[in-house]
Amino acid sequence: MEIPPYDFRSIEARWRRRWEEERLLHTDLHGAGDPYYCLMMYPYPSGDLHVGHGKNYFIGDVLARYHLQLGRDVLHPMGWDAFGLPAENAAIKQGVDPERFTYDNIKEMKRQMREWSVGYDWDREFATCHPGYYKWNQWIFVQMMKRGLAYRKASPVNWCPSCNTVLANEQVIDGRCERDDTEVEQRELEQWFLKITDYAQRLLDGLDGLPGWPEPVKEQQRHWIGRSEGASIHFPIAGSGTRIEVFTTRPDTLWGATFMVLAPEHALVDELVRGTEREDEVRAYLRAAARKSSIERQSETGAKTGIFTGRSAINPATAQEIPIWVADYVLIEYGTGAIMAVPAHDQRDFEFARKFDLNVVVVIEPPDAPVDAAAMTEAVPHEGVCVRSGPLDGMAAADAIGAATRWLEAEGHGKGEVNYRLRDWLVSRQRYWGCPIPVIYCAQCGPQPVPEADLPVLLPKNVDFTPTGKSPLASVPEFVNTTCPKCGAAAERETDTLDTFTDSSWYFFRYLAPRDAERIFDPETVKPWFPIHQYIGGIEHARGHLLYCRFITMVLHDAGHSPVEEPIERLFTQGMICKLAYRCETHKWLHESEVDLSDPQNPRCKQDGTPVSARLYKMSKTKKNVTSPVEHLDEVGVDASRLYTLFIGPPELDAEWNDRAVQGPFKFLQRLWDSAHRHRDLVLRYRAQGVAPDSDRELRRKTHATIGQVTRDLEGLSFNTAIARMMELSNEIRREHGEDPALGEALWTLKSLIAPFAPHLGEELHALFGGEGSVFAAGWPQADTAATAVEEIEVPVQVNGKLRGRVKVGVNADREAMLAAARADSDVCGHLEGKKVVKEIVVPGRMINFVVK
Repeated sequence: MEIPPYDFRSIEARWRRRWEEERLLHTDLHGAGDPYYCLMMYPYPSGDLHVGHGKNYFIGDVLARYHLQLGRDVLHPMGWDAFGLPAENAAIKQGVDPERFTYDNIKEMKRQMREWSVGYDWDREFATCHPGYYKWNQWIFVQMMKRGLAYRKASPVNWCPSCNTVLANEQVIDGRCERDDTEVEQRELEQWFLKITDYAQRLLDGLDGLPGWPEPVKEQQRHWIGRSEGASIHFPIAGSGTRIEVFTTRPDTLWGATFMVLAPEHALVDELVRGTEREDEVRAYLRAAARKSSIERQSETGAKTGIFTGRSAINPATAQEIPIWVADYVLIEYGTGAIMAVPAHDQRDFEFARKFDLNVVVVIEPPDAPVDAAAMTEAVPHEGVCVRSGPLDGMAAADAIGAATRWLEAEGHGKGEVNYRLRDWLVSRQRYWGCPIPVIYCAQCGPQPVPEADLPVLLPKNVDFTPTGKSPLASVPEFVNTTCPKCGAAAERETDTLDTFTDSSWYFFRYLAPRDAERIFDPETVKPWFPIHQYIGGIEHARGHLLYCRFITMVLHDAGHSPVEEPIERLFTQGMICKLAYRCETHKWLHESEVDLSDPQNPRCKQDGTPVSARLYKMSKTKKNVTSPVEHLDEVGVDASRLYTLFIGPPELDAEWNDRAVQGPFKFLQRLWDSAHRHRDLVLRYRAQGVAPDSDRELRRKTHATIGQVTRDLEGLSFNTAIARMMELSNEIRREHGEDPALGEALWTLKSLIAPFAPHLGEELHALFGGEGSVFAAGWPQADTAATAVEEIEVPVQVNGKLRGRVKVGVNADREAMLAAARADSDVCGHLEGKKVVKEIVVPGRMINFVVK
């Protein structure tokens, strides 16, 4: 028979139009009987999608379509994380309005997503830069002010000199800006904070109730929250009524504290040195410390620096005066920003003490092994027995921690305490393209939240947003000048904008009420759809977005708005798509076309012959290793691209993209197309008559085993193995099976299994086989356990322990039946001929072994 060509271009275009016309992914929130909320982290509208982005969207689309086939009511929306620095910086560079830049990019990315046939309920689309969205961002901020969870204070902050704005702690990676890798500085500014620390323990405890989250994400959050149990200790400052508060996890070492160290940013430093002879020297040190990044200050190899304040504190355990130093190895964001230095038992303190000739007192020693402090070359471990420690002498150090805390509480010198590494969320940003903070400053009334009826506070247009270190909104009098909502006096608006992480901390709720102007969302409408059944995004968001969204959901729950405390039931963090990037000393990054690869072991720059290094990197325009979808969609189509992207490795791991390898999945689809047309009549016969009792049992077993395997793989998000199973079934279909209707059953089944992955071909084959409506409304295949039941098994036959053959026996064959089958095998007989069998070993269902002489 003549088989029509696989015209994927017209097939894909036709079904794409039909899905949009029939609104395949449109969701009726109120009529849902079995809701399934599948959500991909919404993207920043950069304007260009490459094949690496496709992995994220394809994963969500496969799951959405699979659950449609299961008969569930699927919510699969898409929106845009539209505020932020990239748009503002691009607008500055290109001389365009950031709003226009953003919406143009959204239009382009939406077009590209549609080309990929990624199905979303576009009726629920929104951009966070739209006033209809950020009104409710401001509303949340106002609620947090009313609940005492938003406050303003002067604080040392992370400042990116390239972005000219403040960064939250989570946006600083190894002392550098996460966006552009610029070294971060410390500055003192009045900033707005959200009190995430009030929720630290709930956020920590809640992780134990998230079995559907990857353990690495939960571990990152546990580490970032950083719960520590210990004691708060009061150190009076000699000659003053002030005291220094210190948190330590080892109060048992208090008797060995021989000096104190304050972080350069500590508020007491100014009080200690103001008007003293050491003031100028200390302030010079503070200025030098401010120029260092946190990573420099905490370096294990860097030289220890510090300066004596000229003041002393009283060690409450020994009543002795100990010197107070300032040193940059102590960070203000950890603990209280002050430490009791125990140089005998802390390596950093030991190195500092030796450098500045400070006292070292050993208070923990190994049993029967005294330690000479003067001879020490490094700090002594904390394990051992307490010595020179007053009431703790003779105790094991592990037992002494609790005893020391009880002593502190009894003597009034401190108390047991839990401390967290987590710090409050700094949300002020000195940039234009963001959500205005809804606060008004009145000279008489202080900071006032904008009344809810006056929201949104609109972001003004036609603003000069060239970075100066100050908010561009401060230069717009008509925005700044207003009246106090409390007393009516002249007042001024806050001119900073909110961190864009606030936009993404609750956006998933808004998909359920994207146009509601009266309320943020309806809790009763939200309830059946939360927590989100499947959330998909990168692990790089573990301690940023994924922590903040949990916090804000808890706040909304406590305020009676969210029906859930945790927003996400199941989280999947996908790996990245990587591709070889080429670099040479002369021309930096090179596109593959600029590299001479005639000798793959010795690549060279085509321009000047310079040696080129090749290494796998995440796709990036900067590294010139991006593959545009246009480069192969016209050649192999969307279905093949989707299959290849999900086939090249486990989805949670990084995978290497190979432009030539996409031909493999394309050929697989071509073969399936050929088989479907060649055996269409058998499919129609199967649909009309079913399969006969004597149909090809092996093919039916393969078909129904594949249903079970692909179903389990989809539930476990093992997309690559699911595709491999379908390829195996396709290969079995292509073998000779005559006119057996089991072949029709296999093809009818395979078109349904392939549909979530290659939806256009799935729909086309469904129609070819006479299926009604969409394949996504036709149900998911169900495995017949009777068909997969094994009647015969193959067992190895050994002679003197060496494999000599394999025989098929009944699954319940007894010893005699197994031996008879073995003796009837020609290969086995050849090895038994002329020999005496002295023993026959039979393991039912497993193996046979003849021992011969």
